[in-house]
Amino acid sequence: MSGLFITLEGPEGAGKSTNREYLAEHLRAHGLDVVLTREPGGTPLAERIRELLLAPSDEKMDADTELLLVFAARAQHLAEVIRPALARGAIVLCDRFTDATYAYQGGGRGLSVERIATLERFVQGELRPDLTLVFDLPVEVGLARAAARGRLDRFEQEGQAFFQAVRHAYLARAAADPARYQLVDAAQPLAQVQLALDALVPQILVRCRG
Repeated sequence: MSGLFITLEGPEGAGKSTNREYLAEHLRAHGLDVVLTREPGGTPLAERIRELLLAPSDEKMDADTELLLVFAARAQHLAEVIRPALARGAIVLCDRFTDATYAYQGGGRGLSVERIATLERFVQGELRPDLTLVFDLPVEVGLARAAARGRLDRFEQEGQAFFQAVRHAYLARAAADPARYQLVDAAQPLAQVQLALDALVPQILVRCRG
């Protein structure tokens, strides 16, 4: 058995957290060691950085500050959770990772891909996800779902143009590397989304045992 790094990506309201739990339950039923984590966050220190990133504030956060905070949290997360779990052969299911940085800070904020890639190499080295599930849905549907959950965080308060750019960035990355990315239609009813995840489980098992 070898470790496997699976990330779940997508905008607000896409159901990543719910489906991460569902996928973990199915993989654990096969006797696999599964670690659930998220970004930004995953460790006590990284969770405190998450609070800074998500909390609405009267002080506007500079886009570069946001980018550096994201990678600071990621460095801690990799050191304390992701790399140790992969080293022992676990499957890591992570709610967002660096694709979210390319989508939100790159697509949404307009920061250069080159700047993000430089930090990616510095913080991650050669580590990249083995499989990335992109939960895609129309922006208006995702925002309506997010609003139904209650008070909006700093990102959820952005407008439709921001989230259209985020969605475009996700879809562009998925199209550029179909071997790593798997698109999931998150606008479907939850039962249909989970049927799509069921179909992925054999592929994941093969990768683990291969």
